Amino acid sequence: MRTETLRQLRCPLCREPLAPGAAGTARTLRCPRGHSFDIARQGYVNLLAGRAPHPGDSAEMVAAREEFLGAGHYDVISAALAGSAARYAPPGAYPDPVVVDVGAGTGRYLAAVLDALPGASGLALDVSKPALRRAARAHPRADAALADAWRPLPLADASAALLLNVFAPRNGAEFHRILRRDGALLVVTPGPEHLTELIDPLGLLRVDPDKTERVAGSLAAHFTLVEEAPHRRTLELPRPQVRTLVGMGPSAWHADADRLAARIAALPEPVAVTASVRLAVYRPR
Repeated sequence: MRTETLRQLRCPLCREPLAPGAAGTARTLRCPRGHSFDIARQGYVNLLAGRAPHPGDSAEMVAAREEFLGAGHYDVISAALAGSAARYAPPGAYPDPVVVDVGAGTGRYLAAVLDALPGASGLALDVSKPALRRAARAHPRADAALADAWRPLPLADASAALLLNVFAPRNGAEFHRILRRDGALLVVTPGPEHLTELIDPLGLLRVDPDKTERVAGSLAAHFTLVEEAPHRRTLELPRPQVRTLVGMGPSAWHADADRLAARIAALPEPVAVTASVRLAVYRPR
């Protein structure tokens, strides 16, 4: 684990700093009070205090996301995040800056931001172990930790120069606590047209029409919106990639596999699909 990241980690039980274990226990982090946390052989550290209330994305969902993102279909999101990161946390603006991605998934978006910020270190937080196995290898300057976004995050106050939150839960109070007062929070949410061509034909979950207002409301007590912009791209997908797209998202929990396969088989090929998101930038109040 990189020194810059480790310096910001805190024990989820007592909030004391963490350090590598003594010789013979190198695959652990330990606090001064003796609480110990294992580093998995895949490279992420388990900093969850107690049992997770939910397991997060399954191995199948994570594999689908890795395949779909790896094909470049959502590079429009990566590029938007990298551009905003370069503006709001430019190289040299902070000493040893740490970028924290809450709900990082496979770590692809965090990796894109780190490529845009050569001096920064990254930390991917997620509750899904299959996701963290990939996030721990997403970038040479990225570390990964198991943590639940709805609980106190295992980080020091004002430890992050930049926070990322892409299609993930938002904990406004904790985001405010761990973000530097001069830092920025980048939030990506689906736009009203996101995947609209697939919703009715495949019976997918719809984007909440009040999504933008609900996101702003959940953060309003702690953050001020300073910039918001839509980003859109039309994807031309073969049917197998449509199945992969559905399999990586929330509809994967609800879709009947046989019915979904039949509906996908009835689609024209290639399938024109709109990827539509909004990127909002917030500053702490």
